[in-house]
Amino acid sequence: MIKKTPFFVTIGVAFLIAGNLIGAGILGLPIKTGLAGFIPSIVVMLIAGGAMYFSAVVLSFEAAEEKTPTFNYPTLFHNHLGFVGKWLAIIANLIVLYGLLTAYLTGGTTIITHLFGIAPYHKWVLIGFFAVITFLNLAEMKLIRKYNIILILLLWSSFAIIVFMAETKVEVERLTYSDWLFVPAALPIMLTSFHFHNFISNICHSLYWNKYPILETMFFGMAIGYVMNAIWIQVGIGALPLTGGDASLFYAYQNNLPSTIPLAKLIATPFFLTCAMLFALLAILTSYLATGIGLLGFYEDLTKNHLKISSRPLSIALTFGPPFVISLLYPHIFLKALDLVGGVGIALLFGILPSVLAIKRSKTWIGKTIGFAFLTLFAGFLLLEILQEFGLLDIAPQVEYWKHNVGHHFGHH
Repeated sequence: MIKKTPFFVTIGVAFLIAGNLIGAGILGLPIKTGLAGFIPSIVVMLIAGGAMYFSAVVLSFEAAEEKTPTFNYPTLFHNHLGFVGKWLAIIANLIVLYGLLTAYLTGGTTIITHLFGIAPYHKWVLIGFFAVITFLNLAEMKLIRKYNIILILLLWSSFAIIVFMAETKVEVERLTYSDWLFVPAALPIMLTSFHFHNFISNICHSLYWNKYPILETMFFGMAIGYVMNAIWIQVGIGALPLTGGDASLFYAYQNNLPSTIPLAKLIATPFFLTCAMLFALLAILTSYLATGIGLLGFYEDLTKNHLKISSRPLSIALTFGPPFVISLLYPHIFLKALDLVGGVGIALLFGILPSVLAIKRSKTWIGKTIGFAFLTLFAGFLLLEILQEFGLLDIAPQVEYWKHNVGHHFGHH
């Protein structure tokens, strides 16, 4: 007999999904989407969110059949797509997890140095920030779990406050600008902002492996996430000028800054600064903990069960060493790291591979057609990012257009 899922559990899990979507992706969203414009962004974000929901449905059905909390994507794709599927999943998963950890480190450090005006000490702040959040990751997790609900409440509260305060700076005419040609540059961050797929097994377990409650809950959680992202984009685009000074979208884009930095410069009050710092660092901290635990578990499994080396220090070094070194060498790659995560890692692991799996598993031509449609979409996302990474496609914002034609609307006020 299938156990019925209580309504309060469904709501709780949906909000857990929505909370999971508040991470590095949302901190980068208004910057890239701001250069594309409000209307193009919310339209294309709906497509990106729908595509990520499709892949979540495919993967949740597989998890519900397996009924194991330790659901493993490389194993899943190896079972259904063979050796190539397994290694593509491993490589893509490492790109996602390493890329996110690097984005959290560089983003968090940049936020602290900019908002406190200590940019010359960037390297030392990075070392200290890395030491603190990595220690929390390796420390006994009971304390963190005990106060997790407080952290989440602080995160949501600070988000609500900075949105409310930034709304007072919104100028409606800024929302009318659009540059559809720049939208592809924002796609990777859109995909990243809808990424919760590493926790699908836990979600399915919480909902007693019941497929339809799982689908409804994921849809509701992602819908909350979409509204949250749309409001955040509206605030960022409406409040920040496109060009002019260090409190502009283009300046943040050029300097790989999280969106809370130009907003804090625009609304230069101690209270807003505190809330912006609290929101950004809590979003990064909670996400860093979850990502770090996931990658550490991956390496502990790899070293112990496959390499036959039982060494926790080795697993820790493999998990946190590379992101730290990359962050030291390239301290200003926050947005670049998110592009790589979304455009390559997520597009492949949580887009292309689930679409191929859907085609293979479907017994109807409608199912296969839907699978092919999403496969084409995600392959397009991946191709666009690869072309940009190798310099074969240059998607640049129309800065000259802004300066000469709409400068009086979008510049300094």
